[in-house]
Amino acid sequence: MSFRKLYYKNVDLKGQTVVVRVDFNVPLTPDLKIDDNARIRKVLPTIEHLLSVDGTKIVLMSHLGRSNGLIKLEFSLKPVADELQKLLGDKAKVKFALDCKKADDGVKALGVHEVLLLENLRFYPDEKISAPEFAAKLASNGTYYINDAFGTAHRAHASTEGITKFLCYLIVIWMHMNTYKRNKIN
Repeated sequence: MSFRKLYYKNVDLKGQTVVVRVDFNVPLTPDLKIDDNARIRKVLPTIEHLLSVDGTKIVLMSHLGRSNGLIKLEFSLKPVADELQKLLGDKAKVKFALDCKKADDGVKALGVHEVLLLENLRFYPDEKISAPEFAAKLASNGTYYINDAFGTAHRAHASTEGITKFLCYLIVIWMHMNTYKRNKIN
C-alpha cells in the first residue's frame, strides 16, 4: 500500500491515533538517570501540537542504546517516560508499555491528554531487519505515522521505513529545519 506524505498540521487528526517515531536515545548516567534531555525536549513541539487536537491519541516509540535484539534493563525507556512526564507536567499523563507487541490494550485505554511510550524498539530483532510483521504490529497502534526522529530517519528499520507501508506518513517540523531555529531549542 502506498500513501502520500502530508504536513501534519494540515491534516484533521481529531479523534485519530498517531504513532510517532521519536529519538529518545539519550545519554544515561551509570545509575541510569538521564544525563541530557535535549532529544526529549526537541520533540515537545510535536507532542504539544498533537495534544492540542481534540481527541487525538499519541503513541511514541524509540530506541535507547544498543541492546542487539535483547531485553536489557539498562536500556529501558522507563526513565525516559518519567523525564517526559516531568517536561510535560500537567499538560499530559505519560503511560508506559512494557512490550511493543502487546500495547493494544494500552492504546485503546488512552484518554484525553494521555501519551503512551512503547518500550525500547531495539529489544526486538525484527526492528533492525524491518520485518514486515513487526512493522505491521507497530502500525496497528495508529491511523497516522509521524517520524520526528531525525537521527534515525535514514535507517530502513520497521519503525522508520517498514511502518510507512501500512500508515499515512505525516511530515513533521524537522522537515522544515528553520522551524527548530525559530523555536531556539537547545
